[in-house]
Amino acid sequence: MQRFLLFPMYHYSILLLSHLQLQALCSSLIILVIFSITFLKGLGSHHLLEKRKKQELPLPPGPKPWPIIGNLPEMLANRPTFRWIHNLMKEMNTQIACIQLGNIHVIPITCPTIAREFLRKQDATFASRPTTMTASLISRGYLTTALVPFGEQWKKMKRIVSHDLLSTTIHHQLQHKRLQEANSLVFYIYNKCKNNVIHDLALVNVRHVAQHYCCNVIKNLSFSITHFGEGEKDGGPGLEEEEHLDSLFTLLKYVYDFSVSDYVPCLRGLDLDGHERKVKKAIQTVNKYHDPIIHQRIKEWNDGSKIHKEDFLDILISLKDANKNLILTAEEIKAQIIVRC
Repeated sequence: MQRFLLFPMYHYSILLLSHLQLQALCSSLIILVIFSITFLKGLGSHHLLEKRKKQELPLPPGPKPWPIIGNLPEMLANRPTFRWIHNLMKEMNTQIACIQLGNIHVIPITCPTIAREFLRKQDATFASRPTTMTASLISRGYLTTALVPFGEQWKKMKRIVSHDLLSTTIHHQLQHKRLQEANSLVFYIYNKCKNNVIHDLALVNVRHVAQHYCCNVIKNLSFSITHFGEGEKDGGPGLEEEEHLDSLFTLLKYVYDFSVSDYVPCLRGLDLDGHERKVKKAIQTVNKYHDPIIHQRIKEWNDGSKIHKEDFLDILISLKDANKNLILTAEEIKAQIIVRC
């Protein structure tokens, strides 16, 4: 009985050992196959990369970049940046250059012929806009037409602007607003000339007058108002208009200014240039004047107290699709109004 019982257990041990050896052999073969595929794939990618490098055309001339950060130190040491780039291209005697800022290649051009190559022949490739901190803040997260990278949102807003805001019909309907601001301009200049006469010469700050005239035209087209406050008796801007215009020009100043955080995104929260703080303050000032008007107008359209389209804001609020649903959100309207101003 004992021999009979021992023989099956010994036979079972042999079978179990053979099974374990077979599993180990299969595992080894699988690892070998995976390693071979990975090695061949890596070898092929290396050859493909080398081939691609040989096929790539050389970049335009430019200063030798530092590792990782590129030419950011030179950019920070030579402000304003556009003047440094212009002088650098003069020194290199080139009309097209390549300057590496972080991991981004900036290609400045001073030749009209090369510029036409970009803007006409290669316009589809370069149609989009760069994503920057300032552009994101002004457009409320890229909700409008200007400053927005090419995509579905840009197509949507472009279609609305071209068809509903800048059409020939709307242009004629709002012509009286432009004439009204032209009359106000003449009245203001007349009063300035009458009140600022020195030695039979009238003094008028043309830049100041032109800036406020352009801003007033857009305000009248957008909100049907010329002044956020009472304005001056001579037809000039009041304190509210001065503050509003200064904030708009602050946004224009920094909209595509060279900022370190745009080229090294991990530094965005540090605000090394101070741009983010200034832009947010300017946007807060602009919103202080825009948002109450927009909210009140939306309320009027919702409760039915307003039914006629008198300006751009009315048009944007009243836009609806085939199912009678509103096309634009309040945030999109606010973003588009800022860009229009």
